[in-house]
Amino acid sequence: MTILFDSYDADSHPKTSWQQEALFTFHNKLSDQQSHFPCIPATVGHRTGQFRYGFAADPTTAAAAEQLADFLYAYGRQAKDLGSYTSLIIFFDTTKQQEFHLDVPAYFEIFWDLLSKTTAYDSQSWPVHIPKDPEDALWEYCFGGEQYFMYCATPAHSSKKSRHFPCMMLAITPRWALETFESKPKAAAGIKQKIRERILNYDSSDIHPDLNAYGNEDNLEWKQYFLHDDNTSPSNCPFHRRKQD
Repeated sequence: MTILFDSYDADSHPKTSWQQEALFTFHNKLSDQQSHFPCIPATVGHRTGQFRYGFAADPTTAAAAEQLADFLYAYGRQAKDLGSYTSLIIFFDTTKQQEFHLDVPAYFEIFWDLLSKTTAYDSQSWPVHIPKDPEDALWEYCFGGEQYFMYCATPAHSSKKSRHFPCMMLAITPRWALETFESKPKAAAGIKQKIRERILNYDSSDIHPDLNAYGNEDNLEWKQYFLHDDNTSPSNCPFHRRKQD
């Protein structure tokens, strides 16, 4: 059963060792006052309790795709009541993948296969104003009629500390929340500059060239969802929207 919880009732849910490690690491990562996590809006959302969390199965399984769909449906119904810094955080059981020491490209395939499989559980049509082709600058992942920005972190990332996590983790942010942030251009520009400065201090590599702004003609949103550790850029998007059985 998929259960969404907030930071205040996390202790009421029994957890396995990997789940306990995931929550502990996440809270420490976003509240660290010495090594500041780069995404400033994320630290605000975490600090003010606007995030919702969930645990999911091995991301290569059909169960994980169904669980992610359930989480997205549940989150979509409550997100606008949580605040403009809200995100959905999902931790996946990658115990098996870690035993095999999978590399970043392997997790890249797992990530996109999971997003593709999850769309088979979407009962709503793709929003008419969003292109279906990921190679279009206005494309982004949609589910339940909502548009989402996806952020993936994995155990295999090392140079990009900002994308490293003990298990595969997704941070999913609604487009409307990002639009609220962008609604004050001067303040948003200042925060973005600070974020880039923090990335340079946080990671042991340069800022990835694919980091860009939604809607820019030279931007492809899907490339930002999963950044490669060596700053390389994949040539095409593996996403394929599935139809319901």
